[in-house]
Amino acid sequence: MSLLSRRSGKLPRMRKLSLRRSRIISVLDVGSSKITCLIARLRPCDETETLPNRTHRIDVIGVGHQRSRGIKSGVVVDLEAAEQSIRFCVDAAERMAGVTIESLIVSVTAGRLKSLRGRAETQLAGPQVSSEDLKRVLGMSARAPIEDGRLVLHSIPFDLSLDGETGLENPEGMVGRALGADLHLLTAEETPLRNLEAAVNRSRLVVEAFVATPFASGLSCLVDDEAAMGSACIDMGSGSTTIAIFQNGRFVYADSVALGGNHITMDLARGLSIRPEHAERLKVMHGTTMSELMDDAETIQVEPLGDDGGEVPITVARSLISRIIKPRVEETLELIRDRLVASGLGHVIGKRVVLTGGASQLAGLPETARAIMQRNVRLGRPVGVSGLSAANKSPAFATSVGLLIYPQVATSEHFAETAGAGFGFDETSQLGRFGAWLRHSF
Repeated sequence: MSLLSRRSGKLPRMRKLSLRRSRIISVLDVGSSKITCLIARLRPCDETETLPNRTHRIDVIGVGHQRSRGIKSGVVVDLEAAEQSIRFCVDAAERMAGVTIESLIVSVTAGRLKSLRGRAETQLAGPQVSSEDLKRVLGMSARAPIEDGRLVLHSIPFDLSLDGETGLENPEGMVGRALGADLHLLTAEETPLRNLEAAVNRSRLVVEAFVATPFASGLSCLVDDEAAMGSACIDMGSGSTTIAIFQNGRFVYADSVALGGNHITMDLARGLSIRPEHAERLKVMHGTTMSELMDDAETIQVEPLGDDGGEVPITVARSLISRIIKPRVEETLELIRDRLVASGLGHVIGKRVVLTGGASQLAGLPETARAIMQRNVRLGRPVGVSGLSAANKSPAFATSVGLLIYPQVATSEHFAETAGAGFGFDETSQLGRFGAWLRHSF
């Protein structure tokens, strides 16, 4: 059955984790430069070990990497090529883990992510706040108007109030008259999501849930104090840069900038007339944003652009490489700074900014970010998982690890029953998901 013929269903949502049984979770981080699949066993923590937003220990048992093909800035541009990349990536992870997977939690960068606020207030049915009162007001606030052609990815309560008193964590049992709720609704365009789902389905896999890349990166890189006090997590990928703002431990805002590490690579390729793959190697091994520290006498030989292979290598000063890189980095950071200001939440994050993602590993980037954004900046690496090699604990894997953490916080989301059109699955897919549940749970 085709995707177009089964659009009457809802967007797939993460099912609740058991606090008594282990479960196998598989995730797929779809980027512009690489696709990563992680398979992990989530084991329930003892009561004494439970941390905020952490109910399970994560042990990675399978890892797969594949060069991303058919994907540009998170958008599927070649369905067949994307399907092949996903197949090879998942196959590598399955062979390492010794299991066969049927469903995936998939990252979403495309779709012009947009944050909205849902707000509602209701009179209590009795003198005290009941679970039904709480469910009703959350459902009302989740029914904020959504533009046509967009879907709700996340719907996260970030503030509850009782008779005007805000900042409540759990008002059940409290005495009052009117209960209010504020939700962060993150939406994305429908078409890019459907095409991404199609690429996954063609690989004979089912999307278990979609998770926004900035949300996942924040979950894996922000420590509890940073998320509670308010921080921004900036994920610098190959095709785009995403922004996530956390306040009181909750995801409250997201945005994106259509600039990333690949734009720096292409600037070098054009500026030096070299192949993109040579430019990428040059950026990683010799690139820096600190051009003022480079000596013009320090040079590097690179292969020029050409087909016959007979060209003589050209000599390039390291300072020239830096002077090509720096303007693009500054442009990206200035756009991020302006987006943070436009969010109206600059006071929330204060001086706390965490950089992550593959492109954030460029030498000198944190220092340049501090100067442009006038905030304290640190490089964020994923934490809270075991079984990953040192190479896979780099900022480039922040989103992948965050996708493994997401099932533990998914229950905090609250979606309206009538929230926009979503994704449907035919009977075969439903049975496939049920079969996967039986295999992983028993």
